[in-house]
Amino acid sequence: MQSIADIVLTPEVPLAELYRRHIGDYPKFFKMDLLSRVGFVASELLLQQEHAERFVPRDDRAVVLAGKLGSINNDRAYEQTIRPDNYFPSPSLFVYTLPNIVTGEIAIRNRYLCETMYYALADEKQLEPLVEATLSDKITSVLGGWIEAVDNEHFIAKLHIWTR
Repeated sequence: MQSIADIVLTPEVPLAELYRRHIGDYPKFFKMDLLSRVGFVASELLLQQEHAERFVPRDDRAVVLAGKLGSINNDRAYEQTIRPDNYFPSPSLFVYTLPNIVTGEIAIRNRYLCETMYYALADEKQLEPLVEATLSDKITSVLGGWIEAVDNEHFIAKLHIWTR
């Protein structure tokens, strides 16, 4: 297994600025939760490095992401809507309490028709064997990596495109 493209995204430059400067054509970006925004921007910058044809159906690329905290940013926001003294659960927040939403956003944007998985793991070392197990005769590449998003000032995405 080898990595053919890599990117590390950290909060030095605001996500919205990166989006506007390098992507700018996916209006759903502003409706996404923080974890999805981080993964989306990182994946777009990574795929731009790859210089391959984009936005055509692919059934040979999977999306495999992992993190320790899952959707903690939205979990906390959702928790605030279910307090006994101010009970108003937000369905729009609840949707984004599922960390696999980010893998779906990446797959939908890029028309990937293969597996999409998000794993909650203790550390990054556990990810590589899962990616390797995903690669097969049919799945020849994996867009994946480690992604965390606590808040707008504390996030990281270390993404790769792995091949056999």
